[in-house]
Amino acid sequence: MPRDTTRSARLEARISPDVLAIVKRAAELQGRSISDFVVAAAQEKAQQTIEESSVLRLSLEDQRRFVDLLLTPPAPKPALQRAAQAHAELIQGS
Repeated sequence: MPRDTTRSARLEARISPDVLAIVKRAAELQGRSISDFVVAAAQEKAQQTIEESSVLRLSLEDQRRFVDLLLTPPAPKPALQRAAQAHAELIQGS
């Protein structure tokens, strides 16, 4: 993914000296500045978090059950039938 080299926002954070030492060492290992390393790591983690919240993962058994229920749904329960009837009456009455 191409990175935008135009920087227009600032982010500040206070971290402990121990955490700074770890971040600094990791940045050095990748040949990056601390700032560049932190921005890249934050972006990567943010994208991962967004992807994880957007994707529903089901076990093979759950996938089969889901498809089975889509293809052969259970009959509506009496409460659902009453609700549908009440809704239809409400809509027709307005």
